Order: sequence, then C-alpha cells, then structure tokens
Amino acid sequence: MNYELIINKTSEDVVIALLNDKRLVELHREKGNLKWAVGDIYFGRVGKVMTGLNAAFVDVGYEKDAFLHYLDLGPQASSLNKYVEQVRSGKQNSSNLMYFKPEADIAKDGKINELVKNGQEILIQVAKEPISAKGPRVTCEVSLAGRFIVLIPFSDKVSISSKIRSNEEKHRLKDLLTSIKPKNFGVIIRTVAEGKSVAEIESDLNDLIAKWEVCFKTLKTATPPTRVLGEVDRTNALLRDILNEKFSAIHTNDKQIHSDITSYLKNIAPDQLNILKPYEGKIPIFDSFGVERQIKSLFGKTVYLKSGAYLIVEHTEALHVIDVNSGNRAKAANTQDENALAVNLEAAAEIARQLRLRDMGGIIVVDFIDMRNPEYRKELFEKFKEFMKSDRAKHNILPPSRFGLIQLTRQRVRPEMNVDVQESCPSCQGSGKIQPSVLFVEQIETALKYVVNEQKINRLTLAVHPYIEAYITKGFFWNSLLHKWKKTTGCKITMRSMTSFGFTQFKFYNQADEEIVY
Repeated sequence: MNYELIINKTSEDVVIALLNDKRLVELHREKGNLKWAVGDIYFGRVGKVMTGLNAAFVDVGYEKDAFLHYLDLGPQASSLNKYVEQVRSGKQNSSNLMYFKPEADIAKDGKINELVKNGQEILIQVAKEPISAKGPRVTCEVSLAGRFIVLIPFSDKVSISSKIRSNEEKHRLKDLLTSIKPKNFGVIIRTVAEGKSVAEIESDLNDLIAKWEVCFKTLKTATPPTRVLGEVDRTNALLRDILNEKFSAIHTNDKQIHSDITSYLKNIAPDQLNILKPYEGKIPIFDSFGVERQIKSLFGKTVYLKSGAYLIVEHTEALHVIDVNSGNRAKAANTQDENALAVNLEAAAEIARQLRLRDMGGIIVVDFIDMRNPEYRKELFEKFKEFMKSDRAKHNILPPSRFGLIQLTRQRVRPEMNVDVQESCPSCQGSGKIQPSVLFVEQIETALKYVVNEQKINRLTLAVHPYIEAYITKGFFWNSLLHKWKKTTGCKITMRSMTSFGFTQFKFYNQADEEIVY
C-alpha cells in the first residue's frame, strides 16, 4: 500500500486528501478561522450547573457554551481543580508536578455540583468540535498527544496500545517510560512507538512536557475564556497520527504549508523529508492528481460501484442510513444468495471507505441485500469488521439482524465532511434555461477574438471542461477548431482540461497563469 497526502490551499481553507494506492480514502477541510479544534485546551468559566443533567455549561468564548458532563470530568478532576487554584494564586510556581500532592480520584457515580460551581474558573479540553446547533463538548481529563505517546497529567499509570502484539516489546516500552516519565504524569504508549529507540521516545516526551510548560505559563495570567494551548493544525495532526514508511509522497501547492511541514518533519521524522514535494503545476493540484474527479463520484446521495451495484446514502438528524442495491449486477450461473453475497461484500468495502471519507459519526444503519444462508451472513459480518479495521475512529459493529440490517456506531468528534457535488449552471444561474448549446463554441470564439484584438494578447491558455476540450481538438490537427482559431487570430493557444468546470464554463489565462478578465 502506498499513501499520498495531497494538500490544496485555497483563499478560504485548506483541503487535505489522503490517497491509498491513488484511491481517495480521507478528506479533511480546515477553515482558516478555526478556533475550536479537538485537543485544544481552554481556560473557561462555568456558566451554569445543571444538576438534572448532571452536567455544566462552560463559557469558552464560543456563541454556545461548551457542554461538560460529570462522566467527562475524569478521575483526576479534583487534582486538576486544585492545580488551577494553586497556579492562579501563585502557590504553584512550576509546571513540574514533582511536589504536587494529587487529590483522591472522584467517585464514578457522583454529582456535578459537588465538584463544579457557578462562576468557577476551570481548565478543560475540547473533546468534540461544535456540530450543528450544539456548542463544543469538553472534558477535564486533559491529555497531550505526541507521535509515540500521550501524556496525562495527575496520573502515574503507564498504559500501552493493545495493537502491539509482542509481549517482549510491551515490557521494553513500559519499563522505558516508567523509568523516564516525570512524577505525577501518566503515559499512554501509542502503536507507532513499537520498535522505536529510547532517544526518539524521550524526545517525544520532552516535547510534550514543554507543551505543558506553555500551558502553565499561559494559565498564570489568563482571563477566561482563553485558549491556553492549541492543538497542532489538521495537516500536522494527520502526519503525527498516520505517517509511516508506507508514505510515498506529500504534495502541497502552498509555500507556507510546505515550510511548516518541513519544520514538523524535521522533528518527528527527519528521514522522510524527501517525500515532501512542492507542487508548481499550472493545473489545480486536485485535478492533477485525480482527486477532484474522485470527490465528484464519491460524494452525493448515490455512489456507484464497479460491478454496477450502487449505494443510496441518506442523512437524518439522529442517524445515517445506507441502502445497498444490486442494480444490473447479477450472474446467471450463480444462485440468488451467491449474487447477493458478492454485491454485499463489494458494498461493505465501499461503505467502510465512505464512513472514513465523509467522517460520518453517530448511529449508522446499513441495509444490505437480504441473504437466507446464515453462513453468508456470518461471512459478510466478519468481512465488514475486517474492512473497518483501517478506520482510526472508535466504532462498534453489531451482527446482521433478521432483516439483513447491520447497525454500527462510529465516534464523531467533528462535523461531517459534506461536499455538494451538484454544479450550478454557469449559463442559466439556476433558472433552468440556457442559450442554445450550438452557440457555445461561437461564444468562446467571440471572446477569444476580443481578448486577442482588444487586449493585444498573443499567447494564452483556454480552460474548459474535458468534453469541450475533446470537441475543440477533435480530428486531425489541421482540421480541428483549435487550429482554425490559432490561424485566424494569430494567437498561440494552449488547452487546459478542468474537471471542476461545468459544460458551458470557460476561462482564459495569460502566461503568468492569471485569469484574463474580458
């Protein structure tokens, strides 16, 4: 498997595409003004304690107060509150917890008003970004994520990822972290730490301790609501979590992002600096790598599979529903159940991909084609679980019901990735009526002559939809429309195929690749 990261910087946001063997598997959009990201640590003020909900609402500067449930306080909530009080009063003069005396863990079935009061200043971490009309969901169980470990203040426990199979490696990592971690800091050892050297893990630990120091210094003088420590941006967070030897390239069209990633890679993986490649092509980066075409085919209500089967994806406020349809896919030599199994297995693989791609969360119900054979139903269930193993989000899958439905829950910490693939007509602007299509080529020719004669341009690029480009360049070169235009205008014309354009959309670009306004 080869992984590639394609990063497209626009004027409004940064869109990140993760490709697995050239197939789009994840798509992330990071807004330029994003202020409430998962992992951000805020110093807030409790607005209202709701004993009936056993929760509190915390002002973190968002239009809606953040939601803090008792179960999200974490066992060390009393220690955290004590630490905040001592830092604010000047009694805690160092971020080091060597001499800090932790409080006892809170009860699992306690009441929120026993620990949180109206108007109280509190340190919290964003667990879920604002979704729909809801504010962020927050937790007092503060943690700092690194590449190899996660640092947890006010705890002494060392935990290790269950995905590390070797007992010998588990003992090595646990003994190592136990010996080098500071007192009153717990550690979770991540899967990627397997086989890493002492120097690499210790460097990661020191980076996280330095972050805690920044949090301490900001907390001393902060006025709520204030962000005291920001999570790394989405690009670097992705690299931190998934970068491995299977990555073949990281492409970006922005110099600043290229510089930021270079600095980040120098810290976490200096041996992989060679995979970072600036993109300087004239064609938009997503068009060049085939991402735009995949986005248009994979988002939307209907998703077609190679065999001719298709999925219908519907969204409601409470859950997502995916319906599997066989379409015209059926082999006469197979039984009905065999045909259904083949379609269901293909659909299961695509559904696992769709869940990651759209970042769908909450309750998801999949209506597979019904199969009478219990062995086939079992095979589908096992295969679906296997396809979902590559999903980093926490999920739980239930066996097929009597009606052929598979239900699953998937962790949702951010708004769902939703891309509107329907194009508004550039000619009719939504009215439903356009000029006669036979006049479209004449319209291009008229605009071309105006640009050449009035603006005195003798070299340009004409960008059109791929189908229109094929029409303009069809036939032998000397018989094509392109050759005719070059001859009549005396202008050197280069064609550019744009999959993101509508059929009746075209633009001219000069030699500096700037759009020519006419």
